[in-house]
Amino acid sequence: MNALSIFKQPAIRILKLLDLYSLYLLKKAGPLYEDGWFRSYREQASIDAGGKPLPWITYPAIEFIKKRVIPGMSIFEYGSGGSTIWWANLVSHVVSVEHDREWFERLTAKECANVDLFQIDLIYGGEYSKKIACYNNQFDIVVVDGRDRVNCIKNSLGALTESGVVILDNSDRGQYAEGIAYLFEHGFRKIEFVGFTPIVNLKSETSIFYRSKNVFGI
Repeated sequence: MNALSIFKQPAIRILKLLDLYSLYLLKKAGPLYEDGWFRSYREQASIDAGGKPLPWITYPAIEFIKKRVIPGMSIFEYGSGGSTIWWANLVSHVVSVEHDREWFERLTAKECANVDLFQIDLIYGGEYSKKIACYNNQFDIVVVDGRDRVNCIKNSLGALTESGVVILDNSDRGQYAEGIAYLFEHGFRKIEFVGFTPIVNLKSETSIFYRSKNVFGI
């Protein structure tokens, strides 16, 4: 038995007595380790195990989406951040709207060539939610993960392609029920992805709303 093994055995027994051994195993291997949750929690940033940006949505949704996104897609995003950079690395064009000027300036400094980033002050029912109305039949995906989400949803359908989908984060929150009902009324179906997200120790829900013909092949 080598010196490391001599040290490890008592340490493992202590961890088990303190009911910390399972946490130790989670940090050494498994989905939370592989997804980078511990690093995201430690750094308080939506990043993966290698420190690269991730959308702040559930890990099951990220896994589902990244297998179905193709480079030629065009994305409109309400709520900018690590997700903007993540999308920009996967698709040809991202339009992102952010209400927070400080966060907007931080992202602008990163200079992603295929991202059009807009800062619009938040007034509920105002220009922030209406920005997407400037586009017609253009986006394969609309991501609603910012503020004023119900109005953002209602303004988004004209900008979607025929096969376009809507991604709504925190879709389990009651205040978004009106927006969800609006999507159902317009022929969308819903698939939910429940699980952990980066940064926080909470379960959440991210949903994809799609019609019969859709870019994800659902």
